[in-house]
Amino acid sequence: MLNSNDHFYSNLPVNKIPLYQLLVKNRLFEEVPADWHVIITDIKSSTAAVNAGLHENVNLIATGSIVAVLNIAFKANISIPFFFGGDGATFIVPSGITDEVIKSLLKYKENTQGNFNLDLRVGIVAVKEIYARGHNLRISRFSSSETFSIPVVLGDGLDYAEKLIKGDDYLLSGHDTASEEIDLSGMQCRWDKIEPPENSEEIVTLIVVAGDFTKQAAMFSQVIHCLDQIYGTPEKRQPISVSKLIFKTSFNSLGKEMKHRLGKIRLFELLKSWFINIYGYIYFRTESGKNYLKQLVAMSDTLVIDGRINTVITGTEQQRLALQKELDIMEAKNDILYGLYVSGESVMSCYVRDLVDDHIHFVDGAEGGYTQAAGVLKQKIRSKIKKDHNI
Repeated sequence: MLNSNDHFYSNLPVNKIPLYQLLVKNRLFEEVPADWHVIITDIKSSTAAVNAGLHENVNLIATGSIVAVLNIAFKANISIPFFFGGDGATFIVPSGITDEVIKSLLKYKENTQGNFNLDLRVGIVAVKEIYARGHNLRISRFSSSETFSIPVVLGDGLDYAEKLIKGDDYLLSGHDTASEEIDLSGMQCRWDKIEPPENSEEIVTLIVVAGDFTKQAAMFSQVIHCLDQIYGTPEKRQPISVSKLIFKTSFNSLGKEMKHRLGKIRLFELLKSWFINIYGYIYFRTESGKNYLKQLVAMSDTLVIDGRINTVITGTEQQRLALQKELDIMEAKNDILYGLYVSGESVMSCYVRDLVDDHIHFVDGAEGGYTQAAGVLKQKIRSKIKKDHNI
């Protein structure tokens, strides 16, 4: 049953001012309605899975959880904020579709365990509970392009929800798992690993958290301003470029995607997908195919702000060293903590509802960039806690 609050996110204005300015304009952020819910998916022991060479599966599973939820939201004609994290995702969902989303994700969890032997955690926390515990959750919408806007979340609300859901004693109770087939239509993983664009040398996956949540907006503004000054505009640090896209047509990769989508490989479906791939190879040489590729670059999700900064960028080693120098200064002052991972390529998974203007592309650094950067950050957080307790 939908209510008027369910369209809260789609009714938010889209801000086109520079992001570092938006972050410090408190009036452009609104509190998420108390009757919404935070839903989180997360692969348990993802670092071990990535280190064992399973980073493609980890990315695929995270993407699939987003596709499952977005298809439910689309059918209900609702826009929801969501955040890709490489090894999972976070959603802020209105009460009207919460039950259906949880049912679908619990079925998806079952399939993930059966097909890939990976444990996908699924958890839910009511926004009113986040507020009752004294945490903040404020949101705005930002766009630096004509076609694509992203949610920007400030506050420690999502961090609190994540800690709760990842806690050893968290139990998801009172939810019926009897879901019908999960709708993963539109999920596509057609691209091989993507080399950096011309004049770039490397892919950097960066995660930044504020040392003090009360100064979060100012610190994030400073980090984004740093990125702008060292790497240039978001377009200049965009790791995806049309010239470096390589279409993936091998039966092996199609088989993996098929197994993921349908639970087991069905020969007819595999052949059908293979023919679509062959057609795709031709389509991308047509005028509309070339337009789709240009849009693909513009609609690549390379920046996530969900109470922390998560971004995948490209540039030179010299630029990265300059960035690290600035981040180290901020870290020494306890303004931020950061995790950074450097790889030679990026990887991309896609959600394509239609080829004209309804597609989103999730980007991660190769070798599980987000998971690796998160590992570095976790170590720093642990060290800081130890140091603080010794004092």
